[in-house]
Amino acid sequence: MPITGKGFPFEIPFLDWLDFRMQEAEIGHSSFSLEMQPHHLNSYGMAHGGLVLTMLDISLAMAARSMEVPARGPDMPGMLTVELKTSFMRPAYGKKIRAEGHCIHRTRTLAFCEGEVYDGEGKLAARATGTFKYPRLSKEEK
Repeated sequence: MPITGKGFPFEIPFLDWLDFRMQEAEIGHSSFSLEMQPHHLNSYGMAHGGLVLTMLDISLAMAARSMEVPARGPDMPGMLTVELKTSFMRPAYGKKIRAEGHCIHRTRTLAFCEGEVYDGEGKLAARATGTFKYPRLSKEEK
């Protein structure tokens, strides 16, 4: 599987701008971190909620995508977020925060995932559950 300079198996300019760094991707699991920069913060000096939500969306989608790679290969299209429910438990402070994603169940067309974001001290900052759709293969890909 081709890997970008930041460890992801595909290019997403938004992720490059945020400077996400993939640490681990295995079947049903993903983990990545982010070195906090001034543009990641809200007016209180903590990770912006939109950043935390994006980290959860990407980590869950990567976990779901990893379940499909053996079946369709590394060049499969990305995941489509159907639903994402997020609970913010505490502010995410620190120089480095990380996200974990886990695919807990999948069907032929959907993946059900959960994940967490941890602050710089390793404390749970946010948690999410999500449903993701595997895009249909085109006639040429079948």
